[in-house]
Amino acid sequence: QVRPVESGGGLVQNGDSLRLSCAPSGITFSGYGMGWFRQALGKEREFVAFINWAGSSTYYADSVKGRFTISRDNAKNTVYLQMNDLRPEDTAVYYCARKIGGGTSYNNRGSYNYWGQGTQVTVSS
Repeated sequence: QVRPVESGGGLVQNGDSLRLSCAPSGITFSGYGMGWFRQALGKEREFVAFINWAGSSTYYADSVKGRFTISRDNAKNTVYLQMNDLRPEDTAVYYCARKIGGGTSYNNRGSYNYWGQGTQVTVSS
């Protein structure tokens, strides 16, 4: 299958940390911006974080700013999402996606054309 593949989700407690990884399957991340989105049960999929192709620019949703860090290792063709101080409201399926090239908005789902199947993150209180 041609898509990103996420890993690293799990069940943690309030205040714990997790690191999600995203690796390509059948595609490359090289030269493309990458984003993380999440979808809680019964809610719309929402933007979490974005990193440009070089790793020199990052953007975050206000709800995760200061707690989450997106990064990439272009040598390994892998993108990461370090999540610290997790809260119950962070519980969701987390998706990695490759952004369409060009001037599209980094926080818009329509700007991404390759999506992973997601990894579940559950934070207990």
